[in-house]
Amino acid sequence: HVQLVESGGGSVQAGGSLTLSCVVSGESVNRYCIGWFRQVPGKEREGVAGVLSDGSLRYIDSVRGRFTLSRDSAKNTLYLQMNSLKPEDTGMYYCASAAWLTGGNWYRSGAYNYWGQGTQVTVS
Repeated sequence: HVQLVESGGGSVQAGGSLTLSCVVSGESVNRYCIGWFRQVPGKEREGVAGVLSDGSLRYIDSVRGRFTLSRDSAKNTLYLQMNSLKPEDTGMYYCASAAWLTGGNWYRSGAYNYWGQGTQVTVS
């Protein structure tokens, strides 16, 4: 089955940048739709960005223009470049894969089949 491993989290000051990586194994990163979620204690997991089945990219309003998705097929890795970080970006970030994503479901955690273990991002 598909396995996902995130890395790249850390602690940064507001205005700083981080790049998260999601290495996919067990299937081609080009075949699966991948999403990034974040979660803070006491709150539901929130969809942040996603690669849809048609190849288009989606971002939630609060990160659009600051976060950028990219994919390296040779490394079977999806990246989330995060710039101009804000304290409200703090959370555990997860990548997840799904067989099919549309504009209507990419932000719903229930649409995803496989999840990574998460990487912590702290912005102060």
